[in-house]
Amino acid sequence: MTLKTVPLSQLTALIGCTNAASVDHTMVDGIATLATASNKQVSFLANKRYKKELSTTKAVAVLVDAATHAAWENKSFSCSALLIPCRDPYLAFAMVQRFFHPEPVSSGLRHASAIIHPDAVLADDVDVDALAVIGQGTYIARACIIGAGVIIGDHCSLGEGCLLHARSVVGDGCTLGKRVILQSGAVIGSDGFGYAWDGKSHIKIPQTGSVVLHDDVEIGANTCIDRGALANTIVYHQVKIDNLVQLGHSVEIGASTVIVSQAGVAGSSHIGKGCQLGGQVGIAGHLRIADGCKIAGQSGVINNLDATGVYGGSPAMPHRMWLKGVALVNRLPELFKKAG
Repeated sequence: MTLKTVPLSQLTALIGCTNAASVDHTMVDGIATLATASNKQVSFLANKRYKKELSTTKAVAVLVDAATHAAWENKSFSCSALLIPCRDPYLAFAMVQRFFHPEPVSSGLRHASAIIHPDAVLADDVDVDALAVIGQGTYIARACIIGAGVIIGDHCSLGEGCLLHARSVVGDGCTLGKRVILQSGAVIGSDGFGYAWDGKSHIKIPQTGSVVLHDDVEIGANTCIDRGALANTIVYHQVKIDNLVQLGHSVEIGASTVIVSQAGVAGSSHIGKGCQLGGQVGIAGHLRIADGCKIAGQSGVINNLDATGVYGGSPAMPHRMWLKGVALVNRLPELFKKAG
């Protein structure tokens, strides 16, 4: 729970909404949805489907876009809360939420049950929680927090400010940049799925590469990122990966790409910068996805996507083409009946 209580004017200054009229020093203690906010909290409207809740919310103030604020000033609808115009209400919500609920700060606490190899090097302020294991030759920079039951293998490197939640795993030789977050159960550096058939059995191929996560990467719960077979698996800066995602060996994910839950990327595929992969998207191996591609949920990509664009379907195709195809499929019973 938040312990902060601050003037509303301080929050508007924080998010850059200083042009809001009538903002005073009313004290507020958090931010909540329109439906659940109390008269000591602010709220936000980022999705128009919730606009009707403006008339019933108990929030003291609501962060809205300029158009909604103008309509309210023109008395197009009623709302007892003060509406504060923002360029991006959802971004403003994120800033306020982070203000009331900041990331934890390390203080150098080391639980007695943690196992830290004598050759590991940890900055003085690194926290290590119960039953964590840190291997030989591993380096952990300042301000890191290592949660309960975390396993970090030998000869790993963690940049400053990393947060590893309980029971996440970092395999031998993996590198994490600054401010990397691993949610519980994430596995970084598991063996890639590589076998050769000798006519009788599958012969395991040693996976001798590693995994490199650049700065400000976040990996969701129970997501697995395999180490490279030969070349490293690399996730570039500001990539955000949801829960239950699989990245195969030697995959590369470009900066600022977002991958949603249950997606899978097969070995040696390269995803460009700023891409968005929806839930359950499947990318076949050895493919290249251009920068800025958006791929709809449950799409199957079996060929290179060489041009920036929006894609959908299985096999994936330009989104408009896919929508037309779906519309035709939905009309098949009608067409069949006419043909009969």
